[in-house]
This record gives sequence, C-alpha cells and structure tokens, in this order.
Amino acid sequence: MFDLTGKTALVTGAASGIGEAAAIALAESGAVVYVADIDAENGERVVNAISSHGGEAAFVPLDVSEPRQCQAAADAVQERSGKLDVLVNNAGIGHVGTILETTSEDLERLFRVNVRGMFDLTKAVLPGMIESGGGVIINLASIGGIVAIKDRLAYCTTKFAVVGFTKCLALDHALQGIRANALCPGRVETSFVKKMIAAYPEPQIAYAEMASTQALGRMGTPEEIGACIVYLSSDEAAFITGTALEIDGGFSVGK
Repeated sequence: MFDLTGKTALVTGAASGIGEAAAIALAESGAVVYVADIDAENGERVVNAISSHGGEAAFVPLDVSEPRQCQAAADAVQERSGKLDVLVNNAGIGHVGTILETTSEDLERLFRVNVRGMFDLTKAVLPGMIESGGGVIINLASIGGIVAIKDRLAYCTTKFAVVGFTKCLALDHALQGIRANALCPGRVETSFVKKMIAAYPEPQIAYAEMASTQALGRMGTPEEIGACIVYLSSDEAAFITGTALEIDGGFSVGK
C-alpha cells in the first residue's frame, strides 16, 4: 500500500461511486480526507465509514457549480488543516444525445459542473498548494475524453476539455511542485450504473452488452479507480504529470 500519512486530500462528488471509493482508499493509505458533495446525508455516511475504520475525515458541503462554494470549501480545508496536498476533481454529470438531441442549456449545465466547477475549485486551492511547496491534482475525465462515444456529444465535449485543462495545468505549474493528471475510466459498475441496468427489461443482457465493450469483458469497479488515485497521489508517482491515463479495461484498444 502506498503511504499517504501526513497528507491532506479533498475529493469532490465523494458521497457515492468513484468519489466514495477514492475517499476511502485515500484514508486507508493514511491521508486526512475531506469528503465534498452536494449530498450531505451520504457524505456524512462516507465520513462515518472512514472514521469507523480508524481513518480521519470530515464532510464539506459543496456544489461545484457554485463558484462561491468552491472558494468556501478551499478556505475551510486551509483553515482546518493548514494545507491541501491532493485535490481530486471527481464531481460530474452526464447527458445522452446527439447534437440534435442536446440543447444549449444541456451543454451549459454539463460545462458548469464538469469543467467550470473543476476550474473554480482548482483555482481556489492552487495558490495554497504552491505556497506549501506543491501538490497533486487529479481530474476525473473519461474514456469519452479520449475517444468519441456515440450519443454522448455534450458529455464527451466536456471530458475532452478536462483532459486539455489537465495538460495545460501540468505544464504551467510543473516547476512550482504541482503534478496534474487526468483519469479516463471506461464503464465502471457504480451504484448509479447498477440502478440504470436494473431498469432495463432484461438486466442481465444489458449488463453483458455494456461489459462487452471492454476488452476484458467486464466493467471496472470504483475500488480499482480509487486505487489508481492513491498511486497518482503518492510520492511513487512523482515523475508522472500531464497524463491522461486510460483505465478502461481495454475499451479504447481498438478505437
């Protein structure tokens, strides 16, 4: 296990799914974790789960689409811990549709969360990171930020933006001790995906069809993404920055 003892991490969208798995994995590796989410009930549940296993965590209410809340979250972490070593920009939303099935309001809604929220929170924490000697920023993109996915025009547009943002951030601030990387997961079996599959007339067939798009023949797990986040947060990944890491079970191999 990678040792993150003494480090402080902030994870957005941490009340469920990949964000929850990341928060738990970071805490298990020794980091103090701030669980940030719009969902206070489940955010507190994650905090309690971490605490019950001997970890240290606190809930931070955060709607990343609100710039003032991004600054307030950054200020709260700075006030409580005096520093932030790891920022995981995980919060995100999706939309299904071609351009003809996507309104400008749909696109704006996704940009406000997936891109602008990441921008605002990163900008809020970055000066403190630089002042304290550096830090790690991990942005959750998607395999849809590397290759096109059918009927996901707005989603892919925002996730391609996440990858570009990450690369520019890494280049601009490398000599100030900042490492920035994007994670690009394929299909991951989160609680949201499970509920979506359960709604299909034949859930087993739907699952098999979704799983078959990955070369490994299965979906990923939130814990597998969380483990990768821990690695990128650790000193063992000190020479990795500006990457868009495909963690997709081979989805993109033949693309």
